Amino acid sequence: MTLEITSWLRIDEDELVWKATRASGPGGQHVNKTSTALELRFDVRNSPSLPEDVKARLETLAGSRLTQDGVLILFAQGSRSQEMNRQDARERLVELIRRATEKPKPRKATKPTYSSKLKRLEGKTKRGTVKSGRGRVKFDD
Repeated sequence: MTLEITSWLRIDEDELVWKATRASGPGGQHVNKTSTALELRFDVRNSPSLPEDVKARLETLAGSRLTQDGVLILFAQGSRSQEMNRQDARERLVELIRRATEKPKPRKATKPTYSSKLKRLEGKTKRGTVKSGRGRVKFDD
C-alpha cells in the first residue's frame, strides 16, 4: 500500500515504522490498560521515494521533530482509538511532505525608485533641521 502525497509523489507504507504506546494525560482506567497512542517514524534521509530537494525542505520544516539521524517522529494521541490516531499521524505526515514539495518562489532583487530616494533624503534633511534647532539658546547682549 502507498501513501499518495501529490500526483507525482508516493511513499510506500513499508517506509513507515509504527509503535503503539500508552497515551499520557487523563482518561482513567482505559488509558492505563490500552496502548492507543501511536508513534510514527519516517526516515527522511534514507527514503528512496523523496527527491533530494524535497528531503532538504522537509528537514527544515520538521524542526525539532527530526532526530540527529534524519528520522521524522510524529506522535498521535488525540483520540481514544488507535486507528484514528494512525489516520491522524498519516495525515500530518502527508501534509508536512506536501508542504515540502512546494518550491519557494525566488526573490527578485529590486532597486528603490528615484522618487523614493528623493523622499528619503528630504525626510532626513527635515529631521536634521529639527534637531539642529534643539541646541543651547544663545543670547546676544
